[in-house]
Amino acid sequence: MLLLFCLAGFGAVVLYSAAGGSLLPWAAPHLLRFTVALGLAIGISRFSPDFWKKMTFPIYGAVLAMLILVELLGQIGGGSQRWLNLGVITLQPSELMKPTIVLTVALFFDRLPASKLHTFDAIWPPLVLMGFPSALVLLQPDLGTTITIVAGGVVVAFMAGLPMRLFVGAGAALAVLAPLAFFFGLQPYQQRRVTTFMDPSADPLGAGYHVNQSAIAIGSGGLWGKGFLDGTQSHLNYLPEGHTDFVFATMAEEWGLVGGIAILIGFALLFSWGFRVALRSNTRYGKLVAAGLTTTIFFYVSINLMMVMGLAPVVGIPLPFLSHGGSSMLTIMICIGLIMSIDRKPGRRGGAFSS
Repeated sequence: MLLLFCLAGFGAVVLYSAAGGSLLPWAAPHLLRFTVALGLAIGISRFSPDFWKKMTFPIYGAVLAMLILVELLGQIGGGSQRWLNLGVITLQPSELMKPTIVLTVALFFDRLPASKLHTFDAIWPPLVLMGFPSALVLLQPDLGTTITIVAGGVVVAFMAGLPMRLFVGAGAALAVLAPLAFFFGLQPYQQRRVTTFMDPSADPLGAGYHVNQSAIAIGSGGLWGKGFLDGTQSHLNYLPEGHTDFVFATMAEEWGLVGGIAILIGFALLFSWGFRVALRSNTRYGKLVAAGLTTTIFFYVSINLMMVMGLAPVVGIPLPFLSHGGSSMLTIMICIGLIMSIDRKPGRRGGAFSS
């Protein structure tokens, strides 16, 4: 809990600076969202893994239905149709599918007899479970979220014990199909992201602008940073999306390498806790869920950091606990709450609250 408070609190400090020394419009909502999401995580943790087993397929069906509603009635923003306006909040259902797919694939392998693990019956159901939501998210279009959803399910399948040759074969097939996917499967703006990743300097004022300005911000921070509220890239509006996708660059400019290392240590401690929970769990389902959800959070962090440092294409993945955004905060805290549920000691309460 202390670690979560430190990460979210530091995120609020960075967002406060990004707004020029103001709690609005980002820092105060960030803290409010964290508080509400933390309460939700604690509430989730009070229910046993057996309860979440029973609820997995209904939750999967509900989130899948929301993804369909996004295609029919979704709110459009930034050229993409990804959000549902529920009046009180604007929700991005694709974010909720990230923990949901981990629960669903983990439950499938928990129920699968060990004798069928090396048969086709262990392959096609997870592919179907991942395929439907992935196709709907691709239509939005949102390639980054699609990759994260598929990666979460694949990691659970790998940990469940599917033969290594399947993953090697799938990797080889993807390598062969990648050129076709690039030319015929990606939107023009997604193609530009890939080419920009290969050579950011080719279009420094166009497609490569985000990555170049991010590199300038991170590099100019040096060892100790320019100082709190003294960043120039973000305050002079050179750095686009300095409060969301590129919040790490905003932080690194003012807090330097020391601040970046502190963030990495914080996330490393979080990942260590999640994997320890997986190792301690005495059930197959608990091990798969805890490890899968921890890996999901890891994908958020690793993809975002590689993106802002020019090591991966820009795909719009926020940095947990630092980026401004309600749906991603909700998703991360749902993951935390489910891992906490698995980590709880048995016999504290009866009924649905026992673990």
